[in-house]
Amino acid sequence: DIQVLTPMHKGAVGAGQMNARLQEALNPNGLEVRRGERAFRLRDKVMQVRNNYEKDVFNGDMGRIVFLDPKERTLSVSFDERVVPYDFDELDELAPAYAISIHKSQGSEYPAVVIPIMMQHYVLLQRNLIYTGVTRGKKLVVLVGEARALHMAVKNNKTRRRYTHLAQRLNPDY
Repeated sequence: DIQVLTPMHKGAVGAGQMNARLQEALNPNGLEVRRGERAFRLRDKVMQVRNNYEKDVFNGDMGRIVFLDPKERTLSVSFDERVVPYDFDELDELAPAYAISIHKSQGSEYPAVVIPIMMQHYVLLQRNLIYTGVTRGKKLVVLVGEARALHMAVKNNKTRRRYTHLAQRLNPDY
């Protein structure tokens, strides 16, 4: 029920490091398979990171590893009561999900969220980022980190202008 949401992927409190630390604390032992820097263990919380129409799973879907067979080189993930099989060569479609980026959490809600806010997130410290993270929690939101980082983010209401030309693409008469 608890989801860690972090502003960045890299760094000491980025999603990568947080996932490694949380996995060691919450699921330290048992059957595992390694894929590069990542370890996938039975009962790990994982996220689908790209759409797979054949498996009917989509970017952002979260589940738990419920089966792992090193000899057959397969594992299965339970997504909302539906079990989806993966070959080990498909593991690049999954990522540990004890901690995810606030950006990746958009459109989702969780009973409780924990959000680390640190000065190392300096370039991303904006009010809209804090708003997005805080509004993901249904019942409980816990902010941890540096008070001055939170103060800086709340004060920073400037958003960078994005030059997408979306209006022109949608309406050629614009």
